Amino acid sequence: MRQAIRFAVPLVAVLGLLAWGASILVSTTSRRWFDEDVDLRARLAVRGTREGLTGHWRQGDRDALRRILESITRDERIMAAAVCGPALATVAATPEYPERLGCEDIGAEARAGLGEGGAGAASWHHDVLLRGGRVRVNALPILAEAGPPGLVILVHDMSFADRREATTTWFMVLAFALMAVLAALMTVLAARVSWLSWTEELRRFLRGTPPRREFHPVLGDVRDLIARLAAESRAAGGPGAWTPERLRRTLRERLHGERVIVVANREPYIHDRDRDGGVRVLHPASGLVTAIEPVMRACSGVWIAHGSGSADRDAADGRGRLRVPPGEESYVLRRVWLSPEEERGYYYGFANEGLWPLCHIAHARPIFRNEDWVHYRDVNGRFAAAVAEEAEGPDPIILMQDYHFSLAPRLVRDRLPRATILTFWHTPWPNAEQFGICPWHKEILQGMLGSSIVGFHTQQHCNNFLAAVDQYLEARIDREHRAVIQHGRTTLVRAYPISIEWPNSWALKAPPVAECRASVLAELGLPPDALLGVGVDRLDYTKGIEERLLSIERLLERFPQLVGRFTFAELAAPSRTAIPRYQELDRNVVRLEERINARFSRGTYRPVILRREHHEPPAVFRYYRAADVCYVSSLHDGMNLVAKEFVAARDDERGALVLSCFTGAARELTEALIVNPYDLEQASSALASALAMSAEEQRARMSSMRLLLSEFNVYRWAGQILVDAARLRQHERLSGRLAEHVRQVDGAPA
Repeated sequence: MRQAIRFAVPLVAVLGLLAWGASILVSTTSRRWFDEDVDLRARLAVRGTREGLTGHWRQGDRDALRRILESITRDERIMAAAVCGPALATVAATPEYPERLGCEDIGAEARAGLGEGGAGAASWHHDVLLRGGRVRVNALPILAEAGPPGLVILVHDMSFADRREATTTWFMVLAFALMAVLAALMTVLAARVSWLSWTEELRRFLRGTPPRREFHPVLGDVRDLIARLAAESRAAGGPGAWTPERLRRTLRERLHGERVIVVANREPYIHDRDRDGGVRVLHPASGLVTAIEPVMRACSGVWIAHGSGSADRDAADGRGRLRVPPGEESYVLRRVWLSPEEERGYYYGFANEGLWPLCHIAHARPIFRNEDWVHYRDVNGRFAAAVAEEAEGPDPIILMQDYHFSLAPRLVRDRLPRATILTFWHTPWPNAEQFGICPWHKEILQGMLGSSIVGFHTQQHCNNFLAAVDQYLEARIDREHRAVIQHGRTTLVRAYPISIEWPNSWALKAPPVAECRASVLAELGLPPDALLGVGVDRLDYTKGIEERLLSIERLLERFPQLVGRFTFAELAAPSRTAIPRYQELDRNVVRLEERINARFSRGTYRPVILRREHHEPPAVFRYYRAADVCYVSSLHDGMNLVAKEFVAARDDERGALVLSCFTGAARELTEALIVNPYDLEQASSALASALAMSAEEQRARMSSMRLLLSEFNVYRWAGQILVDAARLRQHERLSGRLAEHVRQVDGAPA
């Protein structure tokens, strides 16, 4: 029904424009017809009385001339008449003849008009507005044997034409309005009938009754979806919410309890030495860690990562291994040590100056250097060797994470041919033409096709990957099964929208909302009735922090009543500070903060509070729970888990989320206020709407988003990947046994 209304409203608008255009056309045409009719009447009237007028004029009989003119004005549309002599003096006129239209006033103009029309000009006409309305003045020549002609002037009442024109216009408008209403009603009725027909066919299908032929394609898709959900449910031991226990059960039943090896550049726990020489454990500001770490706590296994903390070596054993989380020790963290040159080339260089801007539409030019590529290739080999060391058998389950390790799947495959390798790309995948900018695009694609499954956040990213393979490699694309076949090996390409743990452990540990709000407002020096906005990001140009602050500035310009009441707190964790583009971003953000505060500060009030430092999850969740609005303004993002964290933090079902349309999360959290972060008018309007949103609307929106996150949490994400991996693994083992059997039969004696 909503779609029908969306169709009907533009239809009514288009018909309204057509009615307006048609009324103008009809009005113009009608007026031309009436004017031509009046001119014809004038010529006929003078032609019939020309002889009498000429005779009496020559005799100087003004009374007789007046009587002829009065006979002409008996026509209901000719209101007055006059005869002008060659010297443009009034010879005779009817009593009602307007003084302002005397021979002296318009005679010269009329005679000039007749002259411009040539010798054969029959009449001259002109429209005049009198107190009673529009009139048409016609001047026709008489006595033209010698010298300048005399004139007969007729004044026509045109009010009848105006009335008819108005009536015609209203008729056209009403006719089109009726057509618009009828068309809209028919559209809504047709949509309603179609919906009823569809739902009835769906009921028939669910009851087992064969549906009509035209419904077969759609119901085939429904059947496939039901079968997939049923298979997923059976694989995990039945229906219900995905939980850590359900994920563990899936691993035991489908993958025989094998541990999972995760490969990621970012480690989930960093041991860092503080200024006093002590060691503190930090949680990195990373969406990847936010998503994967709860899965590892549930599944156990090994997390292989770059050991980047200043005290990481002291906390690990001789092989770089330690059990985490501290106090729980549910899985192993294996740290790989890199030299400063390797870190600079592999991480800062190729990964984050090359691949990162290549994959994001955020107006930063990718930079590719050969020496960076050499380090990237070598470090991928180092991590592949670490995977082989940690594998407990010939066919381990490996979760390869993100753009740092695009070559590692093929390198691991060479070492462990039977491994089940699941590569998940957390950033967007660019279109084929853009991806071709990378000088080593073929090597990256070949590396990723060493995977059993390649996963992305959205189907669009899957399509872009398949298009790149199709354009740059010799491989067969199976679009029906969404797979790439190369050298006899199949790699599935799937969309797995990532999420966060539910219930969220940090939200469960956080103080009550009222306490969080009071402590955060006190920390920021704000009064209890302040309106608080929050942004939580790494200081990265893809996150749209500059655009976010510009939206805050525009909000205060457009809604001055918010000045002094609304404060936006930006928690920006420094990131990749060795890269010039990030240094430039840091300077730009600071300048923006200073400019906005200089414009709108009053006394101790500052509209923007910028905290450029690392914040641990407990502090971040305090801000989530204290805020009236959270603004996620990413210019391009694979998913963006900050948006989902904010929703998970609000167990009071309050607060509003303003979310960029360029995030994967916008496809799921549709109850957020979705905006284009480049459009400052739209973004500032959404922020104003969020701040003015009623408690009932906040509750309705937040409740719906929280329900979605409870169903589609990170355990479901991992479960879907592992179920697909188990199915693929079983298929490959059966295929391997069948091939071995064929070889044995072929080699047996006849």
